[in-house]
Amino acid sequence: MRLNELSDNPGARQVRTRIGRGIGSGKGKTGGRGVKGQKSRSGVAIKGYEGGQMPIHMRLPKRGFNKPNRLKFAELNIGQLQKAIDDGKLDAKATLTEDALVQSGIIRRKLDGIRLLAKGELKAGVTLEVSGASQAALAAVEKAGGKVTVRVPAKPVEDKKD
Repeated sequence: MRLNELSDNPGARQVRTRIGRGIGSGKGKTGGRGVKGQKSRSGVAIKGYEGGQMPIHMRLPKRGFNKPNRLKFAELNIGQLQKAIDDGKLDAKATLTEDALVQSGIIRRKLDGIRLLAKGELKAGVTLEVSGASQAALAAVEKAGGKVTVRVPAKPVEDKKD
């Protein structure tokens, strides 16, 4: 077998239909858009328009509430923590603060804080300082002989107009 003998399986590549390339192509003149009207023109985007009927996204009831000043936490699983310790990115004997976790590259940015979650397994006894932790994560760290200090995260800055 040589390079010039290689080819795709039959039907693996489909040639795209080139519209508006003459009457003999079968997709010439109007190019499959029909005759006249807004949708036959270029630059038309009628997303969610139902011909004057009330659109479905407006007919359906709205539920719930999105808190505008909620805190956004970066998530850290204990499995990721153990992998970083095994790879030598973190020193298990030192106190691991949020800044140390960001500097090591495990977490890209800490946002409003780091929340420890229990996915994975932790073997090393580590001392952590984070903004939040699940009950299962606290139990897993204490089982491995470590300690977690949960500090209260800083509230987001609000614009006060007096």
